[in-house]
Amino acid sequence: MQWETVIGLEIHAQLSTKSKIFSAASTKFGQEPNSQACAVDLGLPGVLPVLNKEAVDKAIRFGLAVNAHINQRNVFDRKNYFYPDLPKGYQISQLDWPIVGEGEIEISIGDETKIIGVTRAHLEEDAGKSVHDMFDDYSAIDLNRAGTPLLEIVSEPDMRSAKEAVAYAKKIHALVQYIGICDGNMQEGSFRCDANVSIRPMGQEKLGTRAELKNINSFKFLEKAINLEVERQQDIIEDGGEVVQETRLYDAVKNETRSMRSKEEANDYRYFPDPDLLPVEISDEMLENIKSELPELPQEKKARFINDLGLNDYDADVLTSQKSLADYFEIMLEGNTSNAKLCANWVMGELSASLNKNQIEIDNSPVSAQDLSLLITRIGDDTISGKIAKDVFKAIWDGEGSADEIIDAKGLKQMTDTGAIEAIVDEIIANNAPQVEQFKSGNEKILGFFVGQAMKATQGKANPKLLNELLRSKLS
Repeated sequence: MQWETVIGLEIHAQLSTKSKIFSAASTKFGQEPNSQACAVDLGLPGVLPVLNKEAVDKAIRFGLAVNAHINQRNVFDRKNYFYPDLPKGYQISQLDWPIVGEGEIEISIGDETKIIGVTRAHLEEDAGKSVHDMFDDYSAIDLNRAGTPLLEIVSEPDMRSAKEAVAYAKKIHALVQYIGICDGNMQEGSFRCDANVSIRPMGQEKLGTRAELKNINSFKFLEKAINLEVERQQDIIEDGGEVVQETRLYDAVKNETRSMRSKEEANDYRYFPDPDLLPVEISDEMLENIKSELPELPQEKKARFINDLGLNDYDADVLTSQKSLADYFEIMLEGNTSNAKLCANWVMGELSASLNKNQIEIDNSPVSAQDLSLLITRIGDDTISGKIAKDVFKAIWDGEGSADEIIDAKGLKQMTDTGAIEAIVDEIIANNAPQVEQFKSGNEKILGFFVGQAMKATQGKANPKLLNELLRSKLS
């Protein structure tokens, strides 16, 4: 039987506010355990929550960026459950009246595009953190994270493969950074994914029983976890069993998913409106002000790169896939717009390869955007060839100086003196009569032999374009 995979994602984006969603405690990461949890975060008797307006602004910003309906009246609810890192015994969230309604995101898989629906996005507070590997006999609780503002972004079950799910997650990841509402740091837990996965016979409309994969913190693990879960569900059904609705944990070390608990429904949490918080009323003026402050969105930047710079769809898509990458590229373009395609090739090629090899983020690149821009300029004005430029790039990476300093110090300038190159070409032709005859007999490939000889004679400094023109002229 052929099976169809159905996937929906719940993404938790930690909003980059300086203080928590209902208290003035700091959200700074990496501080001493329990040093940033105030009386409100601890749920002590008599304390009252006060809503952080900045969290509301950032949620609206996201909604506008995905063309979603903004609910100008939204309500906070109490989601009741017990867990050691939830000191109040409930989490403040939004159920029936979320701040952001239906929207959409466009993803690309190869040459195909697809629209993924955003069901809703709601504000809530994060729980604390249980630490199970610090002590042998008991778990530790760190409440620094308790009360940190989250935007939970819920998709429609529109994805049909792990690759589509990853493409969607990456789009959301890029978007929240572009609009400045989340730093997207997955290692620190600022951006986490839950995946709801089910399968059904191909052609069937009714959805299958789903399993929820919790707190996945990398795109690689997201793809692996979904594929494992799909395979697990297929094996169960094909062996005559039934999939149980449950929450499962992905273990990256063992590369397996395992059951955590049966999946709760909304009524299990006994939601009710939080009596300590008034409904949020968003004015038309507030909406318009936030809309006017939105930066250029990824899809808008991609269109500009294509229309104004002449880049193809693939290049523009790659260069806008991360805000830091797009920012780097745009700094390179300052004063170098005529070499946009060459800049794009170097960012996606030599630079990205070096960053990946050394496991360095582009923000920490040893070669700055200005450094690489100057190198591209020297290729464009024929000071050096593309081949020599790779050696110069490596030297810049190793901290030997700027492109100009390295070119001068190592004597790498191209030979552009027509007379000098012509004399070398004449000598090579005179000393290689058999190869000359082969070329004249129609063997075009032999031209590479002459180019190689000339480059060897000039230590790779001959201008390739000029060299090829002179060789073809004299061999014809």
